[in-house]
Amino acid sequence: MGLQLDPRQPLHFVGVGGIGMSALAAILASRGFRVSGSDPRDNAVITSLRQSGVRIFTTQEAATISALLEDDGDQPLVVLSSAVPESNPEVQEARRLGLQLWHRSDVLAALIAAQPSIAVAGSHGKTTTSTLIATLLEATGRDPTAVIGGIVPAFASNGRQGQGELLVAEADESDGTLVKFEAALAVITNIELDHTDHYPDLDTLIATLQRFASGSGRLLANRDCPILSSRFQADHWWSCSSPEGVSYAAIAVEERGDGTLADFYEDGVRVGRFELPLPGRHNLSNAAAALAACRLEGVGFEELGAAIGQLQPPGRRFDCRGVWNGRIVVDDYAHHPSEVEATLQMARLMVTTGRSSLPLTPQRLVAVFQPHRYSRTAQFLQEFAAALSGADLVLVAPLYAAGEAPLEGISSEALAAAVRQQRPGLGAIASDDLNDLARLVAERSEAGDLVLAMGAGDVNSLWSRLQAIPDSAAGVLVA
Repeated sequence: MGLQLDPRQPLHFVGVGGIGMSALAAILASRGFRVSGSDPRDNAVITSLRQSGVRIFTTQEAATISALLEDDGDQPLVVLSSAVPESNPEVQEARRLGLQLWHRSDVLAALIAAQPSIAVAGSHGKTTTSTLIATLLEATGRDPTAVIGGIVPAFASNGRQGQGELLVAEADESDGTLVKFEAALAVITNIELDHTDHYPDLDTLIATLQRFASGSGRLLANRDCPILSSRFQADHWWSCSSPEGVSYAAIAVEERGDGTLADFYEDGVRVGRFELPLPGRHNLSNAAAALAACRLEGVGFEELGAAIGQLQPPGRRFDCRGVWNGRIVVDDYAHHPSEVEATLQMARLMVTTGRSSLPLTPQRLVAVFQPHRYSRTAQFLQEFAAALSGADLVLVAPLYAAGEAPLEGISSEALAAAVRQQRPGLGAIASDDLNDLARLVAERSEAGDLVLAMGAGDVNSLWSRLQAIPDSAAGVLVA
């Protein structure tokens, strides 16, 4: 028996500012639950939670649990994420007092089970795809509830309480907990080995996604992914390669740096043409999945066609931060070789076609990449090097450990060396710290460059660090 949420029982989120935790806390607070959370961060997410009625503790200590018991009188249900260690003082105190402790995935599973839900999983594109589904449903008057692992521009939030019958959730596979979700419609975008800190091999990851699929009412999957097409039995397939033999297909007519013109097919029959304002073949696949999911929920294609023009990617997905001394600075969450390759291919399309939605037309690509986790970097060192070699200049940020212990021979310099080996004529430089990285960007880049900061760590601080560099430092090359 899974978690049964009771509005009479308060909930306390340890690390409530996390992208997955905050969405759940906000939705439950809007449903009338008494919600509290602890987080030392003070940012826009925490401010929004306070405004939603969530009680925020700025420290994590045993006294927080005592204060909740004294003030509420009821024992709270304590919610954790995989990022919260057992050594956390609040966790230790909650266990000492015999309180209920549940993983955030159990809370999300309870929400998914309570109403018709669409759960989106996959190695790449799940945040974007779930964002596009939720945006299309909202734009066509379905008013969905959404729990997304990124900021949805249409909602200005990662969590939204809607009044419609549908819930859209991102199903994260990183820790295997998505097997708890029993959605009416499961969507799987693609499968590649990742999260090697949790999955020892690809077969284990595949087995986990198969359990997720089998627990759903229906499965919508990407036939263009060879692992999905060979190892899964889907109720419905989509493709961006061919309309033959699939329920839904989006076939590109024209690909540009500012979007894609495509034809949409259902059961091999062309039903219409749409203009997607997101460039790149990977975004076309994400949009095809979103359109297919909405069609399966009964939304007419004519309605969807009118709403497609409103689509925007979630936060940190090719997010233009601004122009610094003639350089366009973009932030992106890409942290797997396939994601890096797709992002650079999309950016290259902007250079070659001379069209983009950016403030300036980029002339060159400067890849600023931050390796994320020693385990992932070690597993995919050569693949990262191959993907990054598609840029005109590569700057490697300090490796973001995400709590992992160092591995011998794995470093930012090792990745830069691998890039230089794969493409000897390409400059690839590793930096010692983020301030040094910003200095390298200022010195090595040129006006007209697209500076693409990629990674799941703190490389997204590059824009603010560039602001602190005097304008006179831009373009000054050093030996």
